[in-house]
Amino acid sequence: MAGASHSDDLDAMRREALNAADRISMEELRASGRQTARERIKMLLDADSFVEIDSFIQHRSGDFNMHLHRPYGDGVVAGHGMIDGRRVVCFAQDYAVFEGTMGEMHARKIAKIAAFAEKAQLPLIGIWDGDGQRVHDGVPSLGATGELLDILVACSGRVPIFSIILGTVAGVSALAAGLSDFVILSDDHGQMFMRSPYFIPEITSGELDQQSLGGADAHASRSGVACLVAEDEEDAILTAIEILSFLPDHTLAEPQNLPNSDPANRSCKALTKIVPADSNKPYDMRKVIEEIVDEGRFLELFPTYAENIVIGFAHLNGQSIGIVGNQPKVLAGCLDIDASVKAARFIRTCDVFNIPVITFVDVPGFLPGTVQEWGGIIRHGAKLLYAYAEATVPKLTVITRKAYGGAYLAMSCKHLRSDYNISWPTGELAVMGAEGAVNIIHRRELAEAEDPESIQSELVEEYRRKFGDPYVAARNGWLDDVIEPQDTRHKLIQALRPLRNKREWVPPKKHGNIPL
Repeated sequence: MAGASHSDDLDAMRREALNAADRISMEELRASGRQTARERIKMLLDADSFVEIDSFIQHRSGDFNMHLHRPYGDGVVAGHGMIDGRRVVCFAQDYAVFEGTMGEMHARKIAKIAAFAEKAQLPLIGIWDGDGQRVHDGVPSLGATGELLDILVACSGRVPIFSIILGTVAGVSALAAGLSDFVILSDDHGQMFMRSPYFIPEITSGELDQQSLGGADAHASRSGVACLVAEDEEDAILTAIEILSFLPDHTLAEPQNLPNSDPANRSCKALTKIVPADSNKPYDMRKVIEEIVDEGRFLELFPTYAENIVIGFAHLNGQSIGIVGNQPKVLAGCLDIDASVKAARFIRTCDVFNIPVITFVDVPGFLPGTVQEWGGIIRHGAKLLYAYAEATVPKLTVITRKAYGGAYLAMSCKHLRSDYNISWPTGELAVMGAEGAVNIIHRRELAEAEDPESIQSELVEEYRRKFGDPYVAARNGWLDDVIEPQDTRHKLIQALRPLRNKREWVPPKKHGNIPL
């Protein structure tokens, strides 16, 4: 009988833990069309695979009448489960309990599951929907949150970290989510703020609404916090699952090879039509990428931020690859501050998770102007160069047209230990464009000429013959080959095969000092 009594107590506690939601908060949640934490985890994981931990945790605060309400779980559901047969660690904030705010035990619970992810070497997925720090808990809450942030930093570079933003996430919670490798916001309810919007003058005055300040579009196109925007909660979770499919479980593992029916030697004949012969005419680098990768499937990240550079994941002969490409459609493909930072971060992400990087180059240089110079383009451009030079994964580079000056050097050139560098016949490797070079070298001759336009045209052609084609670089060993565009897929696959075993010795040091 005593055993039965204990079992009854346990069953009652489990029921209470499963139904910890505050009625008013639950009604608000349902009215907004959002789901509960447990419903979201069910959507994320394979059926019946979730193993919950710390379901009986309660807060310890006795101030502000908090002792009258100590719900089990303290506003967050945590544990581990399977996604497509892969074990992952996950947590979901429960808006229906204290509006998902992060109290002391709430933070410790997330820190505990994050530490488990790091120890077990498993991906960590957080579903965020909380109004920031729980002020009722005071300093203990802040201290526990500091411990959480420390654990998340320890996880960084060791296991993939995802943050799925399905509600308002503010303050330290936003800071914690921002430590992730991938931040995904739902367009319907996802919002992130460093400070409460009620403290922002533009909000209080009515100049801006909360969505304009910290909504999905703002973080996708202006701040660069969100790598992707999802239509709704289900789409956000499916997006995270899709990104995960390109990644290994941890930094010491390799990404999975997927079955592939796309022939390795498939000719990419459409490339000759996609890329104009005239180097001054724009084209869409995405179409080049889609023509080359397996089945035309390219998962672009940050598609509306720094659109002059394209980044994302794909497969090549079943192997996960990261892709970086200049976008001639926007700013002629010039590198600027945002593009440099966007690409540098992605390259480092690929590097820590053993994903080869393929770079498509069509870059006329760094974007000129006072905004760029005063904004620190020197420092930010150096980040891109640093990321490529630091990366030890296989690095392959395809020059489609322009590769000028410092921007050429920063885009995975041979001199930064890139493994395989090729060019199409249309490639132009030079200090600058032929027209600009001629205007500098022959400025006196052109100024004194009777027909400067005719002479300039001749000099430009002469400069291109001497310096503006890929064969000069090939003769000097700066290119491994010059190929026809339609052979690009086959050549890249051939180059990747032996590089699967690539290993580079890195001299012992704490870490490099990237110019942040």
